[in-house]
Amino acid sequence: MYQLEEKIWFWLMVLPILAAILFFINEIWKTRTQQGFITQSSLLKLSPDYSRFKPYLKMFINILSLILLIFAMVNFQVGTKIESYKRFGVDIVFAIDVSRSMLAEDVAPNRLEKSKQIVNQIINKLTSDRVGIVAYAGKAFPQLPITTDYSSAKMFLSNMNTDMISSQGTAIDEAIQLSSTYFDENINTSKLLIIISDGEDHNNSSLDIAKMAAQKGIKIHTIGVGKEKGSPIPMKKNGITQNYKRDNNNEVVITKLNKKVLTDIAEITQGTFIIGQNTSFVINEIDKILLETEKTEFESTQFSDYKDQFQLFIFIALMFLFLDIFLFDSKTSWIKKLNLFNDNNAAK
Repeated sequence: MYQLEEKIWFWLMVLPILAAILFFINEIWKTRTQQGFITQSSLLKLSPDYSRFKPYLKMFINILSLILLIFAMVNFQVGTKIESYKRFGVDIVFAIDVSRSMLAEDVAPNRLEKSKQIVNQIINKLTSDRVGIVAYAGKAFPQLPITTDYSSAKMFLSNMNTDMISSQGTAIDEAIQLSSTYFDENINTSKLLIIISDGEDHNNSSLDIAKMAAQKGIKIHTIGVGKEKGSPIPMKKNGITQNYKRDNNNEVVITKLNKKVLTDIAEITQGTFIIGQNTSFVINEIDKILLETEKTEFESTQFSDYKDQFQLFIFIALMFLFLDIFLFDSKTSWIKKLNLFNDNNAAK
């Protein structure tokens, strides 16, 4: 396991790129200028020992040294010690609806972004619980398995969008089925599935699948995002609304929050339905649910000791810079004697 302590210094990577660009521009200018005054054959006679390869080698060594020094500033660290420790918590899987209807803007900025804000705030409040993420539309796809790595959870969450699943629609039953596989039946932890959706369900088997989940000890809580009066689905280009989604009759599609579906799914598993318009209200309700949920002890492991590796990068960089001192622009004599390129002038 490794980590980067000071990632901010990666912006310095523009320096070796600029140095390489300036070097090649300078080489092109030198070549064109020389061609204006002297032929290549005459130049070889005047400077028979000049190496055209050495300047490129020296530049490569200097750029590589600079990159290594930047990595030293970033401070690459390697985990050296793993510790096991006991944690008390619950297993929580978030099933997030990423169908096109989640682009409706009846809640700001839109239903999907609101859903991501809610989940992000819930994760911020967690301390020792394990979380997993499932994305679904017409199909359900795993995003993040059960983990205590909240940073990874937030990263996957931020990247979720309506284009990540080509199969459109809203298959809540598939989301419940896939989420159920996240929980380890051999570990007696409290299992919570939180579905965030506008409730539009294009399959009729969600309630049956929810009953099966309840038999496995999974409690489903649903968060309804959107408004019952409905909203059109904007079709945007470069952030600007160009049109609204239309059906086969060229009528503007109005997508509405379906509270009944979400409420029925929650009640079957003795869970709770929460209106998701106000983020603070949702977080408070989830806090109450977690307080009432029995915490289970489970074992977890993580790297507890990281060793700095910047010394290695500095040492290698200095070795390359030391080597550069002894690299001259003239040809290396022993390589010249080998005459690898059958150069008649070199053999004389």
